[in-house]
Amino acid sequence: MSQVIQRLLAAFNDHDLEAAAALFHESYNSVQPAHPARAFVGRAQMHANWAAIFAGIPDFRAEMLRSVDDGSTTWSEWTWTGTRSDGQPFDMRGVTIFETEDGLITSGTLYMEELERQDVGISEAVQTLTGRRQEQSPGAAD
Repeated sequence: MSQVIQRLLAAFNDHDLEAAAALFHESYNSVQPAHPARAFVGRAQMHANWAAIFAGIPDFRAEMLRSVDDGSTTWSEWTWTGTRSDGQPFDMRGVTIFETEDGLITSGTLYMEELERQDVGISEAVQTLTGRRQEQSPGAAD
């Protein structure tokens, strides 16, 4: 894992907003392909987002499951957990793809999603996606 991403993980777990923000380029570009309206540009917005996260999830914890560097690109699998200030659990999982230059994160593509709390099996999920009930394969469990 790159040193920048190691420092980001440590800053997240220390709830050190200033240390985390210092790792991002002033014109950081963030996209979430599954949620296009959440795209933003700028360290200031990153700072505002994480200030809200640390305030709303006082026991926020980040875990890095895997991380691979490919030149200036780092692919990382994360689990973010905690308890929201209203007592509800917070649990997100997914992958981030960060580009770095001169020790700063210049862009991020985030595939982070909240953990689904309902027990929705594959058959129901396929039906929801397609509008059709799939045929069950012999011996398959939902």
